[in-house]
Amino acid sequence: MKSLRNGRQMTEPRSSKPRLVAKLAKLARKAAPVFVMALVLGTVGLEEAAATSPEETVSALSDHFAAVPTMTGEFLQFNPDGQQTGGTFYLERPGRIRFNYEKPNPVEVISNGKTVAVHNRKLKTWDFYPLDKTPLKLLLADKIEFSPKTVRSVTNDTDMTTIVMGDDKIFGDSEITLMFDPNDFDLRQWTIKDAKGAETSVMVFNVQKNVTIPEKLFKFDERAIQMRRLQGNANN
Repeated sequence: MKSLRNGRQMTEPRSSKPRLVAKLAKLARKAAPVFVMALVLGTVGLEEAAATSPEETVSALSDHFAAVPTMTGEFLQFNPDGQQTGGTFYLERPGRIRFNYEKPNPVEVISNGKTVAVHNRKLKTWDFYPLDKTPLKLLLADKIEFSPKTVRSVTNDTDMTTIVMGDDKIFGDSEITLMFDPNDFDLRQWTIKDAKGAETSVMVFNVQKNVTIPEKLFKFDERAIQMRRLQGNANN
């Protein structure tokens, strides 16, 4: 993580600027074996590597999703305001992920497969969002389906394979862009664009795949937290 911060200056990647995305991918390759939270395998067959049509590309990537049900590693996040934050992540598909941000950032983000919780340890606050109402659901799925309903574009370039996904009926104008290495289909980065057009990008590295992750890392008692909140409001 320090090598990323103390080395060459990095700026926020934007899916709409291919040159900048390519630059980030190059930096990531120098830093460590990079992998992005959407999970992928490290090795592909000749048939997968030769995939050129959108359907073949999505099918090959979907196979990787299914082959790596768990992973853990470090992440670097680029916020819409240009700030960079990082930490560690734990992922278990489908639907479960945890982000622990480095100090002094007191935030942790947890998805238990149904609900995404944002916990601020310093402020002692919790915010909850239905997973199936956020583009994060597409990132945490156990496969990618080639459907006009969700796959908006598939681009195969020499330095990056990119899939843009969304669902107007569920996510509105929000969408997620997944960026993969075109040679081995390792997921390098993803960018989530909200309804207002603000983009948040995440890169991961030092990834360990198919590991055992403690169940407790994805657990939180939403009902108990809500009850304590209500009791606190009543006392005030």
